[in-house]
Amino acid sequence: MLKALARYPRRWALLATALVLLLVPHLPSPPEGPLLEEIRARDFIQVLTRNTPTTYYQGRQGPTGFEYELVRRFAEHLGVSLSLETTGTISDVLHAVRQGNVDLGSAALPLDATQRGIHFSRPILELQPLVVFRRGMPPVDTPQELLGLSIGTIADSGASLALRELQKTYPELSWKESADLEVADLLHMIEADELDAAVIYAHQFKLNRLFFPGVEDGFSLGKPMTLAWAIPASSGLGLLREANRFIDELREQGLLDTLIERHFGHDDYLEYVGARLFIRHVHQRLPKYEALFKEAARQTGFDWKLLAALGYQESHWEPEATSPTGVRGLMMLTRPTAKQVGVDNRLDPEQSIDGGARYLLSVKKRLQEEIQEPDRTWMALAAYNVGLGHLYDAQRIAEMRGGNPYSWADVREALPLLQKREWYEKVRHGYARGGEPVIYVRNIRRYYEVLNYVDRSQQQFFQLNQRAPDKGEDAPLFDVVPPVL
Repeated sequence: MLKALARYPRRWALLATALVLLLVPHLPSPPEGPLLEEIRARDFIQVLTRNTPTTYYQGRQGPTGFEYELVRRFAEHLGVSLSLETTGTISDVLHAVRQGNVDLGSAALPLDATQRGIHFSRPILELQPLVVFRRGMPPVDTPQELLGLSIGTIADSGASLALRELQKTYPELSWKESADLEVADLLHMIEADELDAAVIYAHQFKLNRLFFPGVEDGFSLGKPMTLAWAIPASSGLGLLREANRFIDELREQGLLDTLIERHFGHDDYLEYVGARLFIRHVHQRLPKYEALFKEAARQTGFDWKLLAALGYQESHWEPEATSPTGVRGLMMLTRPTAKQVGVDNRLDPEQSIDGGARYLLSVKKRLQEEIQEPDRTWMALAAYNVGLGHLYDAQRIAEMRGGNPYSWADVREALPLLQKREWYEKVRHGYARGGEPVIYVRNIRRYYEVLNYVDRSQQQFFQLNQRAPDKGEDAPLFDVVPPVL
C-alpha cells in the first residue's frame, strides 16, 4: 500500500479529495457579499466613469458613449436606476473602487491583475496599443525606430505596460506619462511638434484621426489588452458574478458586437468628399429636391443653397439615410427634433427638408442678439450639429480665453477645446467632440460656395484652405520613464 502511495501520489490525492466531498456533501459556497443586495435595496447602482469620447459624454441625443451604453443596460439588467458620476483620471477611478466609494468603475480601464483590492470583470473590448507619429517624419514602423523619439502616453491607461514590456528588449527606450491628458491632447501635441509620437489604443485613434490629419498611425505595439469593469474586492463576489453574467449574455446575443460597431466601427459624420463628386451629385441628385429646398427657404428666410449644402453634409441628399444611432432622413433629424418640428415621417424628403429648415431657424433664434451675420448662421449650423448647450460652453471658453463669445472665429477656435479635460471640466455640459462642428461648418460653407458658383453658371471654383489647428494651452507636466541602462 505504501509503495502504491509513493508511486502514484497524484492519483491517491484525487481519491482522497473525492472521499472528503462524499463525506461532506454540503460545503458552503463562497459568500456573495452584501453589495449586490445593497444595490437592489437602495434601487440604484453607483458607477464612476470619465468624460471621454470612448466612455461617456453628452451627444446630440443626450448622454452617450460606449461604456455609458453598457452600464445603462447593466442597471436595467439589475432592475435599478443608474447613478453616474465622472472623475478626472484613471487612477481616481481605481482608488474610488478600491476604497469602496463606488459600486463599479467603468472608464476605459485595462484589465490589470496586479491591481490590489479590485476584482475585474470579464473582458469587454480588445485594447490594441498603437504607435502614432507626426506626419512628415521618417516612418515609425518598428520598435527600434522609437529610440530617441519624444513619446507620450496616458498614465494608468495600460498603454505604458506595452512600453515597459518593450523596454525589456530595448533598455534605452524612454517615454513620458501624464494622468492629466486625454488622447486628443496627445494627438494635438504631436501636430504641434511637442511630441514625436504617442502610444494610444487603435479604437481611440480611429475616433480622433479626422480631427488630427497631421498624425499617422505607425504599428501595433505588443499583444492586445482588454477593457474591463472594476469592482471592489471587499464587496464579495455577488456583483462581480452578475456583471460577468450580463457581459456573457450581451456577447452571446450579439449585442456587444453591435455596440462596438456602433461606437468604433464607423465615423459619425461625412467628410468633404471632393469637388468632382459633389458636382456630380449636384447634377444627378439635387434636381429632385431643389424645389423643396426653395420652398423651405421661402418659409424660413434662409438661402435655399445653404439649406441644400446642409442637407448634403448630413446625408449626401439621400432621403432614406440612417445613422447607427438612429438619426434619419435627408436632413438627419433625431426623434426628439422631428417631434419638436412636427415631422412624423423622417424619411419623407419634403417633411425632412421642411423640418430641418425650421429647426435650424429655431436654433438661430435662440442665439444671443449680439451675434451678427454671417457669424449667426455659422453658429446656428454648429449648434445643429453639436447642440446648443455645447455651443454655449464653447462661447464661455472663448470668453475665458479673452476672445469674443459672439464671434465665430473665436468660438470656432474654442470648440475643439471641449475635447480637452482642462477646458470641458470648467463648463456646464462637459465633453464634446468639439472638432466635429468646426469641420461640419467648414464643409457646409464649401458646399454653399460651390453651389453659388454653379448657380451663377461658372464652371470653375476653388476649395478653401484648411485653417491652421489651434495651438492650445500649455501642456501639463509629464512624468518621464527613463531608460533602464
